[in-house]
Amino acid sequence: MSTDRRQPTYQRIEGVEVGQYVSYRFFKVDPCWRRLPADERSAHKDAFAEVVEEWAGRMEGLRAYNVSGVRPEADFFLWQITERYDDLLELGAALNGTPLAGWLTTPYSYLATTKPSVYTDKKRVRQGKVIPREAPYLVVYPFVKKRGWYFLTFEERADAMRQHAEVGGTFVTVTNHTTYSFGIDDQEFMPAFECEEPADFMHLMMTLRETEASRWTERDTPIFVGALAPIRSVLAALDGAESRVGA
Repeated sequence: MSTDRRQPTYQRIEGVEVGQYVSYRFFKVDPCWRRLPADERSAHKDAFAEVVEEWAGRMEGLRAYNVSGVRPEADFFLWQITERYDDLLELGAALNGTPLAGWLTTPYSYLATTKPSVYTDKKRVRQGKVIPREAPYLVVYPFVKKRGWYFLTFEERADAMRQHAEVGGTFVTVTNHTTYSFGIDDQEFMPAFECEEPADFMHLMMTLRETEASRWTERDTPIFVGALAPIRSVLAALDGAESRVGA
């Protein structure tokens, strides 16, 4: 009996840069944690912050966003960008090793990757790279298209996306960082938009609802609007530490 088996081969598309893994990990603190002594809570926050600060120098992007008081199921989230998938696992393990992790749950966690859009000039390969511009707010949500979208002709889809992009381009204070989740997470895309004000994104979405592409939306929730801040400020919001100091 022959033991010869075909081995799978993988090739990168010539000229396309190595992609990035992009992850959004959300955290919710147990309310009982706030009843701990202040010095114990402070030590928990310091240990968690030290891990994030260390890893911020090892990954392409690691930013913290505050959603306390806005979304009931989360207090903050991390936007993680790296070319090495195992970075996400190793950072997760390091955070799990901190005392604060015993008081945190992860209600949502999303994974995606970058690639150039099929609806744009193939020579613009850098378009698929996520480069944050440090805007004060980030809007992020999972997105799934209706299956019928994929049975339209390429020309029909390209026309719809061209209109979609033209509308989006008129909102100059909003920067799009959409990434792809096909086969690696439950959603198809992870749209993420940096903006100067959350209301800017609201006006963009109202306008986009009138475009052809919007009729093919299956799901685009839950939606999170995070405020960019240093990790220590984000953690301080968990128990209002900075508010009490300011008072």
